[in-house]
Amino acid sequence: MTAPTEVRTITEAKANLSRLIAAVERGEVIVIGRAGKPVAKLVAYEVEGEPRDLSAGTWKGRVKVADDFDELPADFLEHFVGAADAS
Repeated sequence: MTAPTEVRTITEAKANLSRLIAAVERGEVIVIGRAGKPVAKLVAYEVEGEPRDLSAGTWKGRVKVADDFDELPADFLEHFVGAADAS
């Protein structure tokens, strides 16, 4: 990464976000400021480790669903549908 050369304004950053991101991808560090004072820094995102496995079946055998999972007590159901419809 190279050191930032100037502070960009928020207005400039909003108008040129794609260009600034391209600069970050090339290794530049972009500093964004308000009233000439740095408040944010755009830097390249670095992945920390491998992504989690989110494929189907990952939790198979590790989660148990209770036998009465689909049964909802009438007094609790009233909170969702009203007393008349709970039966």
